[in-house]
Amino acid sequence: MKGNWMRLMSACLLLACTNDTTAAPEKGAQAEQPTAVSVVRVPEKGIQPQVAVDNRGTTHMIYFAGDPAAGDIFYVRVENGTFSRPIRVNSAPGSAIAIGNIRGARIAVGRNGRVHIAWNGSRKAEPNGPNGATPMLYTRLNDAGLAFEAQRNLIQSAAGLDGGGSVGADTAGNVYVEWHAPAPGVKGESNRCVWVAHSRDDGKTFAPEKRANAESTGACGCCGLQAFADSRGSAYVLYRAAKEEVHRDMYLLTSTDKGEHFRSEMVHPWELNACPMSSAAFAEGGGGVLAAWETNGQVYYCRIDQETGKRSLPVPAPGDANGRKHPAIASNAKGEVVLAWTEGMGWNKGGWLRWRVFDKDGKPTGAIGRAEGVPTWSLVAVFARADGGFTIVY
Repeated sequence: MKGNWMRLMSACLLLACTNDTTAAPEKGAQAEQPTAVSVVRVPEKGIQPQVAVDNRGTTHMIYFAGDPAAGDIFYVRVENGTFSRPIRVNSAPGSAIAIGNIRGARIAVGRNGRVHIAWNGSRKAEPNGPNGATPMLYTRLNDAGLAFEAQRNLIQSAAGLDGGGSVGADTAGNVYVEWHAPAPGVKGESNRCVWVAHSRDDGKTFAPEKRANAESTGACGCCGLQAFADSRGSAYVLYRAAKEEVHRDMYLLTSTDKGEHFRSEMVHPWELNACPMSSAAFAEGGGGVLAAWETNGQVYYCRIDQETGKRSLPVPAPGDANGRKHPAIASNAKGEVVLAWTEGMGWNKGGWLRWRVFDKDGKPTGAIGRAEGVPTWSLVAVFARADGGFTIVY
């Protein structure tokens, strides 16, 4: 990483760029400062940033660089406003893919701050899945924390990757790598299922994959799914269904018994005879788990009560929807939420970044934030800073 970029990034991370259109306080009331949101670019013209924050407050980030059809994943840490020197994640060069936005790498942080990363393999990827199928690749940071272990394929029987897989990890050593694919021996979106490979020893070994969703909903072939594990040990998955190939509803899977069983519930309906190539996001904060998704050109989030599992009503991003996609979400210590998303994105086409801050009750504050120039095939990521503000990376 070039020294000039590191200095520039440090300055950007410490900068509090606030919206200046926040409504004025009532007469006689003390003015409350708007929550600071800073915006930075991915280093070295990288794309598809993904972040995870550990229980010590360290932010871990990965990003993609190189040929979108066969490139590499890089990992950095953010500590005291400074990015560490990047480490390549994939042990086989060119084994990651960015085409389609949703097939790239996902990150989770588990016990003792160990980093876990999973991604769809490219055409150059090794090892392959069964009979040469596209692999679901996984690696973890080594014991010394200085490099990543050799990448591994976790698909033993449920081959047929299309949309992107994901990973979740908790502080008890559980790691969940999840993807969707047809049940062995059948084809078609309506026969796709969500599969989970579960490790109980911090990713050292994994049991063979098993089906996570008992309900026959199908899964949207070229949509991503998102995995997450919270601080209480519950595991979650957001995925898009494809029942009868027209019911593209968003589903939430929840496990409170370490991945043994998953409860399924439909979060948001959507009738569409096409694949929207959508992604989803999770975060934890403010006494709950936050889930964000796209439906019909709009992005939404809800809060999941960790005690009862009950969900709040979906909260849409304010304003007119304009092809809103690829949400990212974070919460600070006050329970405030920032929801970020892209607009104008398409196949082989970049777009722009938008975001909005919400108070702890889900009421939007300030104005919609704006930045231009989200690169082709990219996503956005967001994390809460120690000072209570937020940083968006795109």
